[in-house]
Amino acid sequence: MKKQTLNGIWLMKECSSDKNEMNITVPGSVLSGLLENHAIEDPYYRDNEYAARELFWKDYEFERTFVVTEELLQETKVELVCYGLDTLTEIYVNNELLAETNNMHRTYRIDVKNMLKVGENNIRILFKSTLQYIKDYKYEENKKIKFVSCGVMEGNQLIRKAHSMFGWDWGAQLPDAGIFRDIELEAYSEAAFEDIRIDQLHSENTVKLSLHTKLQMLEEKAYMIQVRALNPEGEVISNESSQAKQADTLQELTIHNPKLWWPNGFGEQPLYTIQIELLSDERVIDQKEYTIGLRTLTVSQEKDEWGSEFSFQINGVKIFTKGANYIPEDCIYSRITAERIEYLVKSSVRANYNCLRVWGGGYYPSDMFYQLCDQYGLIVWQDLMYACNVYDVTEEFEESIVKETIDNIKRLRHHACLGMWCGNNEIESAWRNWGGFQEESDYLRADYVKQFEYLLPKAVKQTDNTTFFWPSSPSSGGCFDDPDSENRGDTHYWSVWHGLLPFSDYQNHYFRFCSEFGFQSFPSLKTVETFTKEEDRNIFSRVMESHQKNDAANGKILYYLSENFYYPKDFDNLLYVSQILQGVAIKSGVEHFRRNRGRCMGSLYWQINDNWPVASWSSIDYFGRWKALHYMAKNFYAPIAASLVRHENEIEVHIQNESLQDTTVKAILTLKNMQLETLAKKELATDIKIEALTAKKIAEVNYTDILQDLKKSTVFVELQVIYADGTTQVETETFEPYKHMQLPKAHITKEVVETEEGFAITLHSDVFANYVELNFANADAIFSDNYFALTGMSKKVFLQKEDITNGTFQNAAEVAEALQIRSIRDSYTF
Repeated sequence: MKKQTLNGIWLMKECSSDKNEMNITVPGSVLSGLLENHAIEDPYYRDNEYAARELFWKDYEFERTFVVTEELLQETKVELVCYGLDTLTEIYVNNELLAETNNMHRTYRIDVKNMLKVGENNIRILFKSTLQYIKDYKYEENKKIKFVSCGVMEGNQLIRKAHSMFGWDWGAQLPDAGIFRDIELEAYSEAAFEDIRIDQLHSENTVKLSLHTKLQMLEEKAYMIQVRALNPEGEVISNESSQAKQADTLQELTIHNPKLWWPNGFGEQPLYTIQIELLSDERVIDQKEYTIGLRTLTVSQEKDEWGSEFSFQINGVKIFTKGANYIPEDCIYSRITAERIEYLVKSSVRANYNCLRVWGGGYYPSDMFYQLCDQYGLIVWQDLMYACNVYDVTEEFEESIVKETIDNIKRLRHHACLGMWCGNNEIESAWRNWGGFQEESDYLRADYVKQFEYLLPKAVKQTDNTTFFWPSSPSSGGCFDDPDSENRGDTHYWSVWHGLLPFSDYQNHYFRFCSEFGFQSFPSLKTVETFTKEEDRNIFSRVMESHQKNDAANGKILYYLSENFYYPKDFDNLLYVSQILQGVAIKSGVEHFRRNRGRCMGSLYWQINDNWPVASWSSIDYFGRWKALHYMAKNFYAPIAASLVRHENEIEVHIQNESLQDTTVKAILTLKNMQLETLAKKELATDIKIEALTAKKIAEVNYTDILQDLKKSTVFVELQVIYADGTTQVETETFEPYKHMQLPKAHITKEVVETEEGFAITLHSDVFANYVELNFANADAIFSDNYFALTGMSKKVFLQKEDITNGTFQNAAEVAEALQIRSIRDSYTF
């Protein structure tokens, strides 16, 4: 197998003019090329999005020359391989039409040998306007679609292109075009691997691997297939060879005493390497390499007293899923680099996730995303790329989506992280419950059944019959059978936020698995400053509203703010308090779900990341800055975590142990006033045993009697939990909302000491201070903890030097001078 990359410098032009030719880097797109050449302003700045959107009514050409050697053309077959063409293209080689494509989610392999010549060749790819295609689209009778999802351009579902490129209620409308992944020539003779599927059969102390190999045979003869397995240390532990006389062959090997792959928080992530070589007359003519984890992984739906559970089951263990929903990390896909992906995956692990859901309105991430999830231990809930839409299933569309499904399953099915395939996001529920969908024709409803309950499940099963398949999210299993049921399947819950219900409403529900719930916040001032002028910094300015894609969201944020806090004194503090609101909202939900472990077995909040700088539901903003929610997630998703529940004057204490080992805890509950004086103290117990994989209520304390002589606005409850490893968790609860609390101004002292790896910051407050934020004006940093309470004890926070970006500090004194500290009390006008 010979390969020749066509990545590199291409010439791009807008088709209606030859005057605007420019060199661009491929992988790249129209937007990346225009930005690279300073031909447009930043589409993320102010309201430039709308001018950039209009560019995509035009057609564009990408062109380059390349040299083909006589050696390459001597091979029997030469293919042009396109791993990511976005989206409607005509491909010309040496001015002859080679192929047309219409699906950005597919990998295209096109025989090109007869069009090539020795020496210089030319390839030209025409990218036709997707907006014009949508405008010109001709529906069949009774098939015209009227429904348009929030924030999205009409007709986005008519083309197999990431829906969110046409906007979403958090995303810009920038339907880019281009070559967003590698493009290359592949040449071979005799035979090559067409497909390899690796199945695992687990038994006591052994794993049998079955390699189902399919060859593209250009010459009918006997070949040899050599299979080597390397253990996680890189040592060869199996070396098998077999003869292949036909296209389909089976090789088997056994791994003894396997090291099992576990998700983050449950064990290690040992990865084995499988090397497969195809030999002809003792010459290697093709080779493949796969990195796999040895594990069993499915979703259990065992019936129980409440209905049917919905739980990931890894190596026989049912776990509570902790994580969030993932969207594309940029509107310009060539910017989604390996470094950015790794940062997000590592941020997930640092926040104690064990799962990411790849949401169906975006794209299938690159191989690197899944490799990193394998490496760091994140289960991937993988949606197929359909979301919140009605689809017109024509013959052409049907053929395209089946091939798309097969392409991506073949690419991804071997990954240890792959936990499930899910047919779509929210469409079954929409056909059952959404008003707009009820206005669509029965023909389109029939298309849903055909697409999601026949075509796609069939394609999945034929290509990957071991990974769990789920028809939609939310769902109870399909057929429009109560897809929003709380007693089976997974649930999306939005009454807190869209329904304006209080955070306490989570406690009225006992979902089996909550795969979407969320709350918005604004990004930090540093992020807002990247897309605004000073005059724009009001949440109701045209620019700020252009970076808020959910029409009613600003009002919702202000409503919830009015229910919980004072109105902040300025714009910066409004951004800060919005993040506190968001964190508290999601914390309320997650802690309730975890307290009911067994009945509820999963929490995936909406959403971890952004694809541009925007007000949204994310816990990490576009520039990678952790919001308050992400810091809080690190604590409420901790393997062993404590939570408080207040019912009027009674406080309950709960411990959740999502680990494979029993543990013990010591807990102390203290009633304090604002000056941190102890009014009542109760040592709940010492060495309380919390069994592995359980949640337990360890105490309830009623403060009715003591509160009769106190103002509720002047006291708070502090829970101090000391874990077996010596670490301490502090949780607080008040008897009134913070807007009614008589919070005094805090004087917070700081001491910074340099260590070998970073800086140790010790904080102390003279009064109760909550939601204490640490920040730098001229640098970004990830602290070991943030947005915490100071309740009398000194608080030590660590800052690793490698976690400081966009700025540097020479010593502890510089850190201390630059460190900005504020609490919720500092947001007040008085």
